[in-house]
Amino acid sequence: MSEQRFGEFVAVRRHEHVAELVLDRPKAMNAVSTEMARSIGAACAALGEDPSVRVTVLTSSGDRAFCVGADLKERNSFTDAELVRQRPVARGAYTGVLELPMPTIAAVHGFALGGGFELALACDLIVADATAVVGLPEVSVGVIPGGGGTQLLPRRVGAARAAELVFTARRLEAAEAESLGLVDRLVDDAREGALELAARIAANSPVGLRAAKRAMRLGQGLDLRAGLEVEDAAWRSVAFSGDRAEGVAAFNEKRKPEWPGE
Repeated sequence: MSEQRFGEFVAVRRHEHVAELVLDRPKAMNAVSTEMARSIGAACAALGEDPSVRVTVLTSSGDRAFCVGADLKERNSFTDAELVRQRPVARGAYTGVLELPMPTIAAVHGFALGGGFELALACDLIVADATAVVGLPEVSVGVIPGGGGTQLLPRRVGAARAAELVFTARRLEAAEAESLGLVDRLVDDAREGALELAARIAANSPVGLRAAKRAMRLGQGLDLRAGLEVEDAAWRSVAFSGDRAEGVAAFNEKRKPEWPGE
């Protein structure tokens, strides 16, 4: 396993075709400072340009928290002008995760609150363990979810349920979070469970995985006819690929495919 650091608080570890993006600021419960947000964005930019990465898993260091959101101690020191200047950096972290082209999985252990839960919501799938506590408490401190939460949570659980969770600012423990669809799988260990799921996904065609994600993301919110056109365009992008030729050949030859990734 290799590791690459992005600043002091973010690391990327490689497990063959799975990349593990690690939030590594445990003394602050992985609160996202300006420096950390910049590092998350840089790590995502590097991952997005690496065709060998088939799945990215977002994990965290420390026992208590996945991520407790924005660094409010830092924010408290900002002038209004500094807060305005910091906003694009913060957005870059959330959109960086959201726009990763390969399938993404969040591994939630401990608290995932505010921007921390929004980082998880930016992933395609959320795996959690019994320690998980999630929520979007921003209105309780005078702001709103600003890392995509007002848009991603309704798409995941529906408008009314998202409204109740955002407006009450309440926290949900793991079992309720799963029952309401805020997390997709409860496992014994979030990181191990997410990496196991990632390995299973990574066995499939990297070209197919990225095209399927693109079709689902671009088709979301469109009417059915328009969505099917998005799907057809994605199908055409893979139908004559090396991965498609290898997949069909491997199936007929009853062997494991060796994906060219193109």
